[in-house]
Amino acid sequence: MSAPRRPPHLVVVRGEPTAEEIAVLTAVLTARARAVPRTEEPESRRRSGWRDRSRGLRAPLRPGPGAWRMSTR
Repeated sequence: MSAPRRPPHLVVVRGEPTAEEIAVLTAVLTARARAVPRTEEPESRRRSGWRDRSRGLRAPLRPGPGAWRMSTR
């Protein structure tokens, strides 16, 4: 049984690059990836709605016609 094939990391869409050109591209991309500092947790991570404690707070009541209906929400 053979091992499953993984898709290639780089795909040449147009043209015929030489082995040296592909090597330079790989070196530049590797250097760039290492230059970016890694963080433990992504900054843009959103909290789950289940863990958000503000869900328990009720919106302020606004007086006016039909306000009594909104008092139960």
